Amino acid sequence: MSELLEGTPVALGGPRGFAVTRLLPAKGRRLVGAWCFLDAYGPVDLTATPGMRVAPHPHTGLQTVTWLLAGEVLHRDILGSVQEIRPGQLNLMTAGRGIAHSEETPAGHSPILHGVQLWVALPHAVRDMAPAFAHHDDLPVVTRDGLAVTVLMGSFEGVTSPAATHTPLIGAELSLDAGAEVDLPLDPAFEYALLTLDGAPTVDGTTLKPGPLLYAGDGRRSLRLTASSASRLLLLGGEPFAERLVMWWNFVARDHDEIVQMRADWADHTPRFGEVHGYDGPPLPAPPMPITRLVPRGRAR
Repeated sequence: MSELLEGTPVALGGPRGFAVTRLLPAKGRRLVGAWCFLDAYGPVDLTATPGMRVAPHPHTGLQTVTWLLAGEVLHRDILGSVQEIRPGQLNLMTAGRGIAHSEETPAGHSPILHGVQLWVALPHAVRDMAPAFAHHDDLPVVTRDGLAVTVLMGSFEGVTSPAATHTPLIGAELSLDAGAEVDLPLDPAFEYALLTLDGAPTVDGTTLKPGPLLYAGDGRRSLRLTASSASRLLLLGGEPFAERLVMWWNFVARDHDEIVQMRADWADHTPRFGEVHGYDGPPLPAPPMPITRLVPRGRAR
């Protein structure tokens, strides 16, 4: 079962903010494994723009994953982390019970920015863990038959990323040489989705240009990939996430009342979310709560 999920344009930081395409959660599908959020951006020319500027904002109950194909992003958080990320490196922030961070294009930057931002939902057992941040600049790569697989999180063909995971999942960049034809091995217990980052590869008979997310379902042991020109894809997968979630603004919770408390803690500047030092500007204010109660929802709408 394959399904194309079209993205929604979103401006980070307000109507004039940095433009991204939101692919998860999508109409009809909220998660792929524990992957619960996916924004894709670029390639965008930054020569006449300020680039990305996302003021300090909070998170709970999730991990943020930043992966770049071009350009740089500067991360700051309440733990004192100040980390510039570049292509081929992974920034992984674990929010746990609460963290705040900022993201921005650094002063000395490349002209083009291109990347993805993802969230991984934390299971109930660890969702209130202490916040943490890790930067990984040496990720494992598996190569064969014109395919290079960079393992961002999880394991692939016997190699495992150093990035911490809390549910069985996989996140990987697939680089295909021109003319490559390969059967990608899959775990039938996982569900999968793929996003073309550049090029126009064929995935299981479907030509997948940059834009939509291809949900490939579960129960598969392999997926046929071909490319007439050099192409890159993002592979996401994991065991179907059974817990029902409430996702609102930057929070992942289990019910409406938890969200109300999280929002209040951010608005009241409680120690839960601390303070991000070094960002030039005020933190993002929380939007107003909806007039109806938020309802926990499962994997599909």
